[in-house]
Amino acid sequence: MSNDHDTALAAADALIAAFAEGRTDDYFDAFAPDATFVFHTTDRRLDSTEEYRALWQKWSEEDAFRVLSCASTDRRLQLLGDTAVFTHSVTTRVSSTAGEEVLHERETIVLRRVGAEDWRAVHEHLSAAPSAQ
Repeated sequence: MSNDHDTALAAADALIAAFAEGRTDDYFDAFAPDATFVFHTTDRRLDSTEEYRALWQKWSEEDAFRVLSCASTDRRLQLLGDTAVFTHSVTTRVSSTAGEEVLHERETIVLRRVGAEDWRAVHEHLSAAPSAQ
């Protein structure tokens, strides 16, 4: 069963690496088409990967939004049969027309097994990290 844990963790790591490296096609391919997204920076839940990708495209075109780096810490993966819940803290450096910014957030990514060795993210929830001390 540890192989399931390792392959689910590898899927989460691949998603994070694609995000951090600006490989948007690989990033969005890590999600199931019907994935949902809850971000503290948006006013509503996004109900599909296509909807999220369209919003990302809007951010890129209108605000020159770009991810410069992303560090994942305080990581935990819980394997629950064909579902895995990955939680971590993220420090992300982004740039836009407003300049560069460093974001401190917490994230949950829910993954579902697809086939024997493949996992796809089906939900992502991002919240602002509480201020340190």
